Order: sequence, then structure tokens, then C-alpha cells
Amino acid sequence: MRILHLSQYFPPEAGAVQVRALTVARTLAEHGHRVTVLTELPNHPTGIVQEGYRGRLWVREERDGVDVLHLWVKTSPVKTFRSRMAFYLSYMLAAIVAGVLLPGRFDVIFANSPPLFVAVAGWVISLVRRTPFVMEVQDLWPESAVVLGELRNPRFIRWAEWVEERCYRRAGRIVAVTGGIQDRLIARGVPASKIALIPNGSNTDIFHPDPEGGARLRVELGLEDKFVAIYGGIHGIAQGLETLIEAARLLEDEEDVQFVFVGEGPRKEALLALKERYGLTNLLMLPGQPLERMPAYLSMADVALVPLRKVDLFLGARPTKIFDAWACGRPVIVSIDGEARQIVEEVGGGLFVEPENPQAIVRAILTLRDDPARRAEMGRRGREAVLERYSLQAAARALEATMRSVAG
Repeated sequence: MRILHLSQYFPPEAGAVQVRALTVARTLAEHGHRVTVLTELPNHPTGIVQEGYRGRLWVREERDGVDVLHLWVKTSPVKTFRSRMAFYLSYMLAAIVAGVLLPGRFDVIFANSPPLFVAVAGWVISLVRRTPFVMEVQDLWPESAVVLGELRNPRFIRWAEWVEERCYRRAGRIVAVTGGIQDRLIARGVPASKIALIPNGSNTDIFHPDPEGGARLRVELGLEDKFVAIYGGIHGIAQGLETLIEAARLLEDEEDVQFVFVGEGPRKEALLALKERYGLTNLLMLPGQPLERMPAYLSMADVALVPLRKVDLFLGARPTKIFDAWACGRPVIVSIDGEARQIVEEVGGGLFVEPENPQAIVRAILTLRDDPARRAEMGRRGREAVLERYSLQAAARALEATMRSVAG
């Protein structure tokens, strides 16, 4: 097949969406398909375009056998409603123009969502080119943005919901990455036969135990004798990282416990200010790291923290952070009820605690600190589960079959 893959986020940016998109594109290319990716000039999450891409309208490059076309977007380090809309809409328009003008015929168009505007671009391109369209739903937007208070304008919300429904109608197949998303789509009237459940997982080519790299990092960061609890990812509204900072404050007297945050995001400045206000010395906040360095950071830690806000919408969430930590042989403390909790408890790869409960996080950290044998067993079980059933490579193969089913 010749496949046009739309993903606003893509390496060299780091993040769960980027890893899944790259794994899918690379696996399809390895299976003999010709894949063209339409993505943005790399800038996420800082809003500053990376060196080597600045001042360009577009940059074309090959990555792991995949033809990648990076497109200009309106970026800004200041995250407001207007700047976000300019960011999303500029990608949508650039992707539509590029997707329509690219020479040759495509057999299928595949678009990740959110942002919903990526799916809109896929919908428009599929109409113009008369090409089958597959839409992947990784988050129910605008519903999630409304619940988190990011969207408040009633007229815009109604328009976004109308567009969302049109995308679902146009798509030949809809890919849901969690059972919760699948159930929600069915409840909203999408035929179950149109939905393929292809869960998230970890790219085991990238994420694996790296004890040497982890040991070097401990020395570099002065954490040789510490029990390290790590959070690696976006510092955003949904994660509720203020709860982890409260847990760090409660653990100030436990001199061997160290929190490490790795990443960027719209809440980072406020989180840094909160850390300084509390005068926390047991919390290290590091900048975002290239994707290939994250296995060393996870291997450095004793446990990975995976939080989300206490919102019913997240009962159907399966954060990739769980599987990346497991792939590196590390247990997790998950403060997300529902689907994520069920997976962690079934595998035996970590502990569940109530969302937005710092005291519960403290108890879980101390429990694992004091039981190294249990930590090791949880990490072993988690890695085994990823290798058996939670790899992104397996997800990519399932996506390939889904695309074939609509391409004919």
C-alpha cells in the first residue's frame, strides 16, 4: 500500500504520541509499504522550533525508511486559547495543502487525533483525493478539553462536536486505543463494527532496561544512595502534578527519597514556582530529554509515577508511561482509576493509589522503598507483560490489517 499518515506530533519530538506514530510508520515501511508522514516542524512542547528546522516553510527527510514532510506551523511558547488554535489550525491548513498537492495515488489516509484538526485534515484530503480514511482516536476531544476547563466557549464547543461527528462518519474505520474510548464512541452512536480496538503499548526497540546508563545518571545527578521516584512526560493540566509536589513536601523528612520530574509543558513554570515556594530539596525538575535518553532515566529510577487528575473521563485511560516503565523493568505507582488500574493489578506490575491523594502516594512510595524484592518482581512482571502483549510493534501490525480492510 501507499499510505499517507497525518500526525501533528512526530520525532525528533519526544512523547507518547510521537513514539506510537513513528513505530506505526516504521513498521509499515519495514513490511514493504510506502509511507509518507505529514507532521509539523518540531517544536513540541516548548513552542520553539528546533535548530535545523527554523526559518523553513517545510523540511523533507527520511527517517527509518519513512518519507517525512515537516510543515510550518504557527508556534508560540505562550499557551493561550488563541495561540493553541493558531497552532492547530495552521497545521491543519498546511497538511491539507500538502496532502492534496502530493503527486501520485494513495491507497489509504491515516490520521491521529487529537488534535481533532489532524482528523479534519485527513477527512478533507480523503474527500478531495477520493481515498479511504482511517481515524485513530487517542483522546476524546473536545470532550476532554471541556472537562479539564481548557474549552469554555459554547459556540466553539458545538462547532468542534459537529466536526468530530463528521470525521467519524467519513472514516472507513475508527481506531480506539482504550476500551473506554471504544465504549464511549459506541454510546454516541458509532457502529461497533466500525471500531477497531488497538491499545497503546511501548516500543521495545527503544524502551528496554539500561542499567549502565541509569547508573551513570545517578552519579551525574548525585542520586547514588537515593530511592528515586520519577515522572517523565508532559507537565500539563491533565496530569495534576501538583499532587506529586504535595507528596514530595510530605516526604521531606525521608532523606533517602528523591522525586525527579523530566519534561516540559504548559504547567511547568507554575510547578517550578510551587517547588520554590515549598523550598523542596527532594524534588529535581529536569528539562525534556530526547526520546533515546529516556530508557536511561527510567532505568535510573526505582519506581515510575503515572498520575492523572480525578476525572471520570480518565477511567478509560491507558497512559503509555505505564508500558514504557515496564519495558525498562520498573514498577509503577498509578494514580488513575479504571482501565489503567485494572491492567496494573492484573499484571502485578505496580500499585494503584487514589487520584489526587498525596498521602496515598506517600504510603505507596514508602511501601516499595522498604521492599526491594517486591519492586524487582513487579518490574519483572511488567516487562514480561509488555513483551507478550503490550508492544507498539504488535499495535502497528494490527493497524496494518485495519488499513488493508479499507484500502481494498
